[in-house]
Amino acid sequence: MMNDKLGSRRAFFAAAAAGASTLTAAAKEKMIKPGISAKSAARTLGANDRIRVGMIGVGIMGTGHLRDFAKQQEADKDIEVVAISDVYKRHRERAMAISKLSAKDVVVDYREVLQRTDVDCVLIATPDHWHAQMGIDAFAAGKDVYLQKPITLTVDESAQVIAAAAKYNRVLQVGSQFLSDLRWHKVRELIGEGAIGDVLWGQTTYSRNSTAGEWNYYVDEEATPETIDWNKWLGSAKKRPFSAERFFRWRKYWEYSNGIASDLYYHRVGPMLFAMGAQYPTRVSGAGGIYVQKDRDVPDTLAMLVEFPNFLIVVAGSMANGAPNRLLPEVIYGHNGTILVENNKVTVTPEVMIARAQNKPTEARTFDFPNAVRNMGRLHSDNFFSCMRTRKTPNLGPELAHQIMTSVMMGCESWRTGEMKLYDPATKKRAKKADVRKGYEGDGKNYPGGQRKQPAV
Repeated sequence: MMNDKLGSRRAFFAAAAAGASTLTAAAKEKMIKPGISAKSAARTLGANDRIRVGMIGVGIMGTGHLRDFAKQQEADKDIEVVAISDVYKRHRERAMAISKLSAKDVVVDYREVLQRTDVDCVLIATPDHWHAQMGIDAFAAGKDVYLQKPITLTVDESAQVIAAAAKYNRVLQVGSQFLSDLRWHKVRELIGEGAIGDVLWGQTTYSRNSTAGEWNYYVDEEATPETIDWNKWLGSAKKRPFSAERFFRWRKYWEYSNGIASDLYYHRVGPMLFAMGAQYPTRVSGAGGIYVQKDRDVPDTLAMLVEFPNFLIVVAGSMANGAPNRLLPEVIYGHNGTILVENNKVTVTPEVMIARAQNKPTEARTFDFPNAVRNMGRLHSDNFFSCMRTRKTPNLGPELAHQIMTSVMMGCESWRTGEMKLYDPATKKRAKKADVRKGYEGDGKNYPGGQRKQPAV
């Protein structure tokens, strides 16, 4: 699962430099400082040591991870959940029942988890507006971090987090399990072998539909200011009176989330960019609107066009129609062929004209991956735990996480402002003016087998 490039410490520290240089002057004034005393020492894990895990946030996603870890803890005995925090009483009670921990180990304040010397790593599954502060605090406390996607709420916060991971020499895995999907590792391998020649563009979607409207999760009747520490949940967000609507349905509001882009498009752009050749974007534009689900800030339908130095990715979808998942397949197009990624297989199809001219096979090749989607979650967390022992960079480590974040969140910014967002990969900073698009003069030569002669007069 590891590749040499992502596994190098050189790439890891380069990510920190990239992150720091991304920050604007205004952002540097708002640098997130650790809210907990830094600890330089952390336990060195042996090959057979059980990894002790702390959980921060056990709502829907966090509880799913907790259930998986409880099963892994019992069956394989290679990890152990030792501490949990959440601001909601009911979440804590449910977590106690699943984990079999006592009340003293299941707390309200996440900093109590970080201060424990028996915690080696934390899994953070909170609303996005808390990711940066909690991640930086965890690094400062000497913990490795599995941080649910997206890495943070904003691009500038993302830069700060990857810089902190390098500063404190900690392992960071961002929780988009599709980066451990074996299909996409095969796609990357095929592209590296030249199976489709020069890469041109990729297309993808992540769409849903429901009668209630996306992210309109059930609001618990027992959710009150007495059972939820509302001020702790708000954190750095705008101060508001208690709102169970916002607590449970936070993905609908810009203050805590970027909606479809951060919840779903991060999953799609990530593995595609990884396979095509991870890098920073140059231009990003967003289009769409709140067409149906008019009870939110974020769009229910959104398209993004993300340009990179030598290819582009188009992602479009809706939270009000699920058909694009069937009708807009995940495809990468190259000059010499095309790669189609489906549920349990990857198919590469040559461009027949090019293949014949190069005396290469013209038949499509299919590679089967039974249960690929089912297994990727465990593969992703196992990859993180493995990297804690080896100190290598995980499948979705700091710089790749920041490249995805820059690509997707600039699309949100474009939609919100009505302007194309520009980025300079060389300086790793936002750009105010786009480079003039290049044109090329032909050489006046005929290409063997590639052109027809002029008809005779």
